[in-house]
Amino acid sequence: MAYSELIKNFSRIRDYMREFYVYGFKSREEYTKKSARSYDDERRRLESWLGDHMRFRRTADGKNIFISIDSRLSRHNPLYRAWKTKSFTDGDITLHFILFDILDSPDTVLSLNEIAEKIDGYLTSFSEPRMFDASTVRKKLNEYIAEGIIVSEKRGKTMFYRRAESESVTAEDADMLDFFSEVSPCGVIGSYLLDKIEPHESHVAFKHHYITAAMDSDIVCSLLYAMSEKRYAAIETVTRHNRRISQKYVIPLRIMVSVQGGRQYLMAYVPRFKRMISFRTDNIISVEPGEVCGRFDEFRKKLDGMLPNLWGVSTQSASGERIEHVEFTVTYKADETYIHQRLEREKRCGSVEKLDEHSSRFSADVFDAGELVPWIRTFICRITDISFSNKELETQFWDDIKEMYAMYGLEGGDSR
Repeated sequence: MAYSELIKNFSRIRDYMREFYVYGFKSREEYTKKSARSYDDERRRLESWLGDHMRFRRTADGKNIFISIDSRLSRHNPLYRAWKTKSFTDGDITLHFILFDILDSPDTVLSLNEIAEKIDGYLTSFSEPRMFDASTVRKKLNEYIAEGIIVSEKRGKTMFYRRAESESVTAEDADMLDFFSEVSPCGVIGSYLLDKIEPHESHVAFKHHYITAAMDSDIVCSLLYAMSEKRYAAIETVTRHNRRISQKYVIPLRIMVSVQGGRQYLMAYVPRFKRMISFRTDNIISVEPGEVCGRFDEFRKKLDGMLPNLWGVSTQSASGERIEHVEFTVTYKADETYIHQRLEREKRCGSVEKLDEHSSRFSADVFDAGELVPWIRTFICRITDISFSNKELETQFWDDIKEMYAMYGLEGGDSR
């Protein structure tokens, strides 16, 4: 059977894109989840969308393919192309164009029978006409109604159909859409709108361009819908190390986005565990909005009250303490006041106190002090004093320092 790049089930291609792109491209021999032929088909599919960005290198284990994107040259997320590929049959595409030629404007209003008669008239010009019965036409119209493309209106016992009104998109909207499409959790919407504008030079560029969230757009959209309707949601999640799938019934409250890596998280209240829990959106494989939650505002307010003590998305420490305290003091020279400014700029919560002309202290009460450690390490050569209320974490911090000294042959620290 000939290779086809068209897809019907996006969840499948999302899984392949994560496997190939997010977690690193595998060689043909390393990919064991499917057959070698499946590997070749999916690799060619990705190449058809991302060929301009794909590179490869040969190693002892074989040919490894990877994606290379220069944000100075690529102003738009190339992964959005996956959303713009869809499978269809000859009948699907024929009926699609005939329908929209018949319903050519919002002013054209026709019944199902009138539309069916006009379709028959179009098809008589084909040498081997394919006829569509009324139920097939109705089903296709209902698909477009669900997408908001067609509007239905009942007059007496008869249903009438017309094309939906659409807002025009002009070149004046380009800069706004360029920005929205690359930073919004559902930026693919902006990418679709940009397709309606004539090609233009983008004035928006990113030093750090986080593109992988594009693959989670349908998940995030379903979660945002559940939040807007204040509904429960049934979610399926998968663990990466053993591919175990589990189901949870949650109250989705917020989508939070990491400013460091662009990763998206769902913050939700889980009734079964009676607490707030975060979920990586790339680990969520399905979302099914449920019934309306009468206590939604109560839980949203509870989460808002927790935000001043959240450094990242962890709402519970390993120590079991409700709140953990951390503080450290840094020193700097007279011409290095930018260190104090950096503390002020980068702190997500807590406070910064200027002790004198050469030192400042940061302190915070957080749910999980372990989330601060990577950031604290960036000040390591300037820290003169540090303490954690979680003593196990503090011991681990100093053990890591000693191990670093040992790696550089400086056991016991700097003796000078």
